[in-house]
Amino acid sequence: MLEATGLECVRGERRLFAGVGFRLHAGELLSLQGSNGSGKTSLLRMLCGLSPAAAGEIRWRGETIAKLGEDYRRELCYLGHHNAIKDELSPLENLLASARLADEALDEGCALDALERLGLAGREDLACRYLSQGQKRRVALSRLCHERRALWVLDEPYVALDAAAIELVAGLIGAHLQRGGLAVLTTHQPVEISTAAACVRELRLG
Repeated sequence: MLEATGLECVRGERRLFAGVGFRLHAGELLSLQGSNGSGKTSLLRMLCGLSPAAAGEIRWRGETIAKLGEDYRRELCYLGHHNAIKDELSPLENLLASARLADEALDEGCALDALERLGLAGREDLACRYLSQGQKRRVALSRLCHERRALWVLDEPYVALDAAAIELVAGLIGAHLQRGGLAVLTTHQPVEISTAAACVRELRLG
């Protein structure tokens, strides 16, 4: 279970939000809504332990994430608005490197299958600097094909994707929820998560 109570975010002299709270159980997704500048990305970074809250508390399985530290991060998959891929590496090299950094077992065959599912067949060995923004986003999202950590935190996962790719990523999120995972995401696009097991909650900031 992921629980937030009384969260407050201040940037400079501006309070972006205050008193934000929610509770998320296995198989549930939280969709963050709000205009640009309302603090959606800031809230995601708080949930990942990357930015401190001005007030409030975040708990994972009943313990504060500050107390859990690395134990919490081992159960967390964060995919930010930026793709976090290296332009000089190929999609295959990026995917294998991200798995190593996460201390996950991923062989080359499984990595190639993931890239093919995301529509990158034939570009696996091409340096990412030569890819379009949509293709780079697909490289980052290919991690989700083999990702088994319990909590996914996704910042605009559908940006720069066409309709077919959006449907595929929504299916990956739905399968994650069906396995009992949790997800928090921001999106400007209303995308249906394709599984009857999914419970989608909304939280609007601003």
